[in-house]
Amino acid sequence: MSEQSSRELLARLVGFATVSRDSNLELIGFIRDYLASHGVHSELIYNPERTKANLFASIGPEDRGGVVLSGHTDVVPVDGQAWSVEPFVLSEREGRLYGRGTADMKGFIASVLAAVPGLTRRRLRLPVHLAFSYDEEVGCLGVRPMLERMQQRPHKPLLCLIGEPTELRPVLGHKGKLAMRCQVRGAACHSAYAPYGVNAIEYAARLIGKLGEIGSRLAQPEHHDPRFDPPFSTVQTGTIQGGRALNIVPAECQFDFEVRTLPGYDAQAVVDQLQGYARDQLLPQMQAVQADTGIALQPLSAYPGLATAADSEAAELLALLSGSREFGTVAFGTEGGLFHQAGIPTVVCGPGSMDQGHKPDEFISLEQLHACDALLLRLGDWLEHPA
Repeated sequence: MSEQSSRELLARLVGFATVSRDSNLELIGFIRDYLASHGVHSELIYNPERTKANLFASIGPEDRGGVVLSGHTDVVPVDGQAWSVEPFVLSEREGRLYGRGTADMKGFIASVLAAVPGLTRRRLRLPVHLAFSYDEEVGCLGVRPMLERMQQRPHKPLLCLIGEPTELRPVLGHKGKLAMRCQVRGAACHSAYAPYGVNAIEYAARLIGKLGEIGSRLAQPEHHDPRFDPPFSTVQTGTIQGGRALNIVPAECQFDFEVRTLPGYDAQAVVDQLQGYARDQLLPQMQAVQADTGIALQPLSAYPGLATAADSEAAELLALLSGSREFGTVAFGTEGGLFHQAGIPTVVCGPGSMDQGHKPDEFISLEQLHACDALLLRLGDWLEHPA
């Protein structure tokens, strides 16, 4: 099979509309067949419904650990966004490649795939593992069963490189995230008799206010870590629904909130404070009016933060590949914390910028794509001949 450039491969990948709510199997099938054409076997790890799959493949010796190249195949929706180009057809203008997922993060996957033929021709002393997951955008869901499968292998990978868009700047840390849903069950009545009901929206508002107080405390200088922007853990409410009519005291209200935490801070502490406030302050007032009212909290998704040491072997390799020791952090999350929890040291470095991710007319520059190709060539050199 003739070799394809990262640009050609990116055009194929963008053509698969792998929004997280939809299947990614056509894209995974394309990658599996592409790898097979170069003599590389793939293992597919499906979700329970078998509508999505992770792909794991290895190139090189099987009797030792190696380097994981990790990327997610899903993209965020384009609904309601004003695109000037077709989002699922790659287009080029003034050195930029436009399309959903070009930056986040099919550009990296395209560069990895373009590197495969060269990697298969090398006499690698360590293997390179390709780990492409589903549903990263909705809570790093797909990578979890893939990591479980990795843990069962006799040789654990030595480190993981996640190719999220950092403009190829070396990144050693990011925040963790916990997403929660709060459901308030009140008691309806005619609004003319409001004191005889339990207004679920008003009690939800008090809970949201409490979250604001907790967030303000977390923002105090004593909790800052200057490596991050913003330099503190944050709390924010993103959606809220409730009520049926203005003249009915609302019996239901639901809101979703998230906690984005500095590495080392347990987001459950925020949930515990909110639950304590609900239990001690709000529920007695609500249930004094109607006994079967309540407040329920449920987790939606979570992933841990990442903080890889600057003097670690993983950081040293990242410095070698990127050509920089100016290690940074990013505000967005990745599956890196999950790899770290699994005992696999992890770093983040990929082409493109998250400033373009999730936006209309998302793009990656050809310069960044070619620079990523060059970084992976340096990785191949290191896997073949240690520095």
